[in-house]
Amino acid sequence: MKRIEKFEDLEVWQEGMRLVVEIYQQFKKIKDYGFRDQIQRAAVSIPSNIAEGFDRGSNKEYIHFLYIARGSCAELRTQLYLALKVGFINKSNTLELGRKTE
Repeated sequence: MKRIEKFEDLEVWQEGMRLVVEIYQQFKKIKDYGFRDQIQRAAVSIPSNIAEGFDRGSNKEYIHFLYIARGSCAELRTQLYLALKVGFINKSNTLELGRKTE
């Protein structure tokens, strides 16, 4: 097993980064700039908080930031449901992206 020395080594951070890219690609043509900005910010918050918590150097702070990242996952999932309801995304993509936030 590879030793975790930096946040970039964390699989959860790597998955979070892939999710951000998918969100940016999925919503790049949306003209509702407020919505697009909000969903992108929620997605970016996930790996950002994982990285910040890891680099804080204490388990207590790391866990705190993991909870914040988890909250951002819930925020993103909520925005995906809204995107489906207003027709910005189809059900298949909503379910696939939403599963990744769980």
